[in-house]
Amino acid sequence: MSTKGDLKIALVGNPNSGKTTLFNLLTGLKQRTGNFPGVTVDKKSGRLNLPNGERSELVDLPGTYSIYPKTLDEQVVQEILLDTDHAQHPDLIIIVADASNLKRNLLLFTQIRDLNIPIILVLNMMDVAERRALKIDLRGLSIDLGVKIVPTNSHSGDGIDTLKDVITQSLVKPKRPFYDVRPLAENTIDAIKAEFDIADDYRAYQFAQQNVRLKFLSEENKAKIEDVKRENGFYDLPTQSQETLDRYALISDIVDRNIKKSEPSKRATLSQRIDRITTHKVFGYVIFLAILMLIFQAIFSWGDTPMDWIEASLGSLSELVKTSLPSGVLNDLLTDGIIAGLAGVLVFIPQIALLFGFISLLEESGYMSRAVFLMDRLMRNFGLSGKSVVPLVSGMACAIPAIMATRNIESWKDRLITIFVTPFMSCSARLPVYTLLIALVVPDETVLGIFNMKGLVLTALYLLGFFAALISAWGMKLILKTKHKGYFIMELPGYKVPKWKNVGLTIFEKSKTFVFEAGKVIIAISILLWVLASYGFGDKFNNAEEYVRLELPNDTSEQEFETKLNAYKLEHSMAGSFGKLIEPVIAPLGYDWKIGISLITSFAAREVFVGTISTIYSIGADEEDQLTITEKLSKEINPKTGKPMYTMALGFSLMVFYAFAMQCMSTIAVVYRETKGWKWPLIQVAYMTAVAYLSALAVYNIFS
Repeated sequence: MSTKGDLKIALVGNPNSGKTTLFNLLTGLKQRTGNFPGVTVDKKSGRLNLPNGERSELVDLPGTYSIYPKTLDEQVVQEILLDTDHAQHPDLIIIVADASNLKRNLLLFTQIRDLNIPIILVLNMMDVAERRALKIDLRGLSIDLGVKIVPTNSHSGDGIDTLKDVITQSLVKPKRPFYDVRPLAENTIDAIKAEFDIADDYRAYQFAQQNVRLKFLSEENKAKIEDVKRENGFYDLPTQSQETLDRYALISDIVDRNIKKSEPSKRATLSQRIDRITTHKVFGYVIFLAILMLIFQAIFSWGDTPMDWIEASLGSLSELVKTSLPSGVLNDLLTDGIIAGLAGVLVFIPQIALLFGFISLLEESGYMSRAVFLMDRLMRNFGLSGKSVVPLVSGMACAIPAIMATRNIESWKDRLITIFVTPFMSCSARLPVYTLLIALVVPDETVLGIFNMKGLVLTALYLLGFFAALISAWGMKLILKTKHKGYFIMELPGYKVPKWKNVGLTIFEKSKTFVFEAGKVIIAISILLWVLASYGFGDKFNNAEEYVRLELPNDTSEQEFETKLNAYKLEHSMAGSFGKLIEPVIAPLGYDWKIGISLITSFAAREVFVGTISTIYSIGADEEDQLTITEKLSKEINPKTGKPMYTMALGFSLMVFYAFAMQCMSTIAVVYRETKGWKWPLIQVAYMTAVAYLSALAVYNIFS
């Protein structure tokens, strides 16, 4: 039991059983995301308030079909359930099963039931079962399975209050196992129970089955179990296969006895009729592209007003701070460093929220599974595994969890190719960079009277990253000489009306993560940049006033002098000196030393580019200049040409550079961890940087 007084509850179930939706209903905003100790698998946990006032912690374990793991996510479930000393080992397990597909879902239930942990069986998606004309005898099923059953509909919230009441009741462990494994390995089970002081037959049996995989067992204990297995002639796979077949036979008998189905209709269901169009070999791709265009059109059209409001508010805050505090280092740090950097984070919240809101809508409605199915057809032609679809689509949100999702790919070469090309997918961190540059150089016009030009450019940038991933995968396939034919099996859930509470929770969580995770990095770098840009060494910085006065005519106004002085000091500061050092390398792309500083700092995270630009131009701006960052950049003049700095050629060059460049330290770290070495991360960085540089060079010259 829990030592801290909190009841530890684990939520377990098959993928697509509605488990995560149920978790959101039970915890609401009282949830947090982290990692399970020792692994990079996401851990979602939250506080569940029970009717009797008892405190409880609910953990949403990764979806799994069986206690026998095939992926790292599933292995986490196995470790937590078999290791009674694990920090997350539950006092109670809520097993979520799809009521419309119980024969498949109950295998996991029967395995966990035999571990002798108190359990509740939740039959979710009861509305789907009813639509399929399934009549479930809940009382008979409860008696046959030996467990309390709670029917729920996580879409409408029906049954949630009943589930909370059942949790507060005194739950007892099953008196007898669902399936007796003793006949399969009696001597092995008895020997392991005696050696490790285990009370339950099935837990001891799992030690024999999984001893090599169980991380909580020492090498010495693994060797002891191996000796016991050898002495008693225990073989893993034959007994596992026999166990699974026997369990399914028992499950089939119980389901047939307690679930009756009306005469099946020969008429296709609504989901099947819709799928004829959405998964069509031609129309399916047209619809998918149209949905993407709609999303990116909305990001610009709907995001403008709240973005303008945020920019104006931050401008007013900066002015308030500047006038309220005495002039000096602290005033400059707050206004030119922290607030300017903060502006580079907060102003993009509306667009980030819209992006994740649309992604959540696609997932909630069931369409995302169809999009994945469509992409599988296309990507097989480029040598990617069918299972590469999920990581690549996930890469549109963030490359880090997307790369971790490649663990489901059995073939190492297929997995390596997917890891290598996933960062080409335009993630949400690129969105602030894209939108800033598009706002600068793309005219606010419509095409064919309905399509916003800015939205079309944004769509093109996302497609550009996708096709770069496909072409790179094809090249990797030739280099690695992969001949393995991948397969991809997934269940297409029925279409449904999205649950708006879940969409809202997703928007809130993702926006919060963007603000606090990216924000911490951006503000830290903004402060560092402010220091580097405000101080310098050498005669030109220390005696900047004298040099500026020599350059300017005697009748120069004081305001012009201050503007020139600020720009001169910035150019000869520590940051300016560093930017000048790399300027010869990036000059062919049309970039100056200011952009060079932004390129370097954005290796911490791509979205830092905006915060860096904001900080640099705030430092170099006139004291009275309260223009937004977009307005300041549009007024920037190229000293070599005397024309605007941010031309269409420069803007598109930067967009293409950021579409291809591997500018994210966290992604590099994850690739290192997943490939267990520096070889592939370094090759990946070199390749993507080269592609980014050459592509940006070509684009700059074409548009110039």
